Amino acid sequence: MIKFAYTILYVEDVNKSIQFYEQAFGFSKKFISPDNSYGEIISGTTTLSFASKELALSNLKDGFIQSSLNTKPFGIEIGFTTDDVLGTIKKAIENGAKLYAEPKEKPWGQIVGYVRDFDGFLIEICTPVI
Repeated sequence: MIKFAYTILYVEDVNKSIQFYEQAFGFSKKFISPDNSYGEIISGTTTLSFASKELALSNLKDGFIQSSLNTKPFGIEIGFTTDDVLGTIKKAIENGAKLYAEPKEKPWGQIVGYVRDFDGFLIEICTPVI
């Protein structure tokens, strides 16, 4: 059986990223490597991980497109569900996120808004789909 185990974001500072996700969303640090090049947070059944850009480059010899607030976000997002979309977005912004799209109600009743973390990754904050 194949299981979706984790997503890894390539970031400038693994510790700073973990601290942001802890403070903005209430997650807890699960693991960080002794050299601070890789870390994980407890975010539900799927682990959200962070690798330094240096570590990523050591694994991907041809490089990769780096995320940045100075460019449009990638065509991918990480999504967090909550019953309090507005409060969660407010807390994320207070901890350094940038608002990308105001929350709005979708035709199926879900409330969806977007922020970007300081590395430029797009985060959807939404109510669960019922």
